[in-house]
Amino acid sequence: MRMFPRMVSIAALLLVSTALSAQTPAGLPGHWEGTILAPGMEVRVDIDVTKNSNGEFAGTFGQPARDVMGLPLTNFAVDGHSVTFQVKGGAPGQRAFKGEISADGKSMSGDFASQFGTLPFLLTRTGDARIDPPSRIAPITKALEGSWEGTLDVDGGLQLVLTLANQADGTACGAILNRNEGLEIPISGIAQNASTLTLDMKGVRSTFSGVLNAEGTEVVGTFTQGPTSLPLTFRRLAATESKQK
Repeated sequence: MRMFPRMVSIAALLLVSTALSAQTPAGLPGHWEGTILAPGMEVRVDIDVTKNSNGEFAGTFGQPARDVMGLPLTNFAVDGHSVTFQVKGGAPGQRAFKGEISADGKSMSGDFASQFGTLPFLLTRTGDARIDPPSRIAPITKALEGSWEGTLDVDGGLQLVLTLANQADGTACGAILNRNEGLEIPISGIAQNASTLTLDMKGVRSTFSGVLNAEGTEVVGTFTQGPTSLPLTFRRLAATESKQK
């Protein structure tokens, strides 16, 4: 059975989003396609890189063969033509890419720190970045804001941390951290109807639907990916626990 976390563990192969140094190699922004050479296989990946409104680099990762897309990258750094970045959600050094961009800005190659050890990767710039604008999600009630923890009964138990928040611009945002894999999954849609909550994770083709209990301490529901559905309960983390996570 190939679940969201399993998909994510191989999807844990890239992503971008953060501040860079002043030096920028020609051709860094754009749509990149290529492969990571995993043991006995080539893993096809897509990378899209652009600059956000603050002039910082931002980007997304996709793995077309597994319908994974739009996952974020972080810890981006540039020194001349040398580039490092990391899949968001991992500890320092985990799922980190370290490579060189060619003088013409059309290719990028280097090493990726994976669960299999260090793997070579090669990417080619094929055009402009293909990044969807962020979703504008309606604000959620105070009862749902904060951090929640749950375990999905697959692959020995996947520990998930859900974070939901309202932003200064009047919209809401959220993400689910897969702690086993060290990977953050952005939430692309949040729908709340009284105590009923529905979350959409477009990047991994998954949804979660649940009901907040009267005490505001649990959201009991179901995680669904394709034809597979599993029970999942998120329990509110205390403020001190949230900081430790």
